[in-house]
Amino acid sequence: KGSAANHNYVIKNVIDGIKGRTSPTTNALEGLKVVEIIERIYKVISLIRETLNIPSSYQIGIVPASDTGAIEMLLWNLLGERPVDVLAWESFGNDWVKDIVNQLKIENTRVIKAEYGEIVDLNKVNFDNDIVFTWNGTTSGVCVQDAEWIKDGKKGLTICDATSAVFSMDLPWNKLDATTFSWQKVLGGEAQHGVIVLSPNVL
Repeated sequence: KGSAANHNYVIKNVIDGIKGRTSPTTNALEGLKVVEIIERIYKVISLIRETLNIPSSYQIGIVPASDTGAIEMLLWNLLGERPVDVLAWESFGNDWVKDIVNQLKIENTRVIKAEYGEIVDLNKVNFDNDIVFTWNGTTSGVCVQDAEWIKDGKKGLTICDATSAVFSMDLPWNKLDATTFSWQKVLGGEAQHGVIVLSPNVL
């Protein structure tokens, strides 16, 4: 509890307990709970991959703070190498605009907006840039119809907030480089966890 040495001690006790070398100590029992939790996390990730047909070459991670936390992690860690096109046609897309323009202050950011209930002109998107967009507007219900507008051979990353699309719409993973969602929007679960899906282009 606290030091790396103690964590190593817990792990050693778990291994010894599993191999029958020692009687389980309190630390070992706590360690076994940790192992069980890790196994459950891997099981959830496996089910997500299977259910959503996510390619095996893509990495999936579960993070705190729901979809908002997940997309924030992507924006703050992936943007800045190249110019950005950020698309907004409802409240959450506008929130990502504020993050990129006012907080991150990414140079050469281009905001492409549409009025509430409408969608942006996708022909204006520059795929030499990183692209940030919501697949399905949570508050307006306006969504992109497909991924045909995302060009093959693009230079930038496609960063997609898909929280109101995943599990209800088929997503073209080959067109999406960094995708986020949380399962409460469509599945009705709690809003505690977010999920990040990263393509080999990101990794």
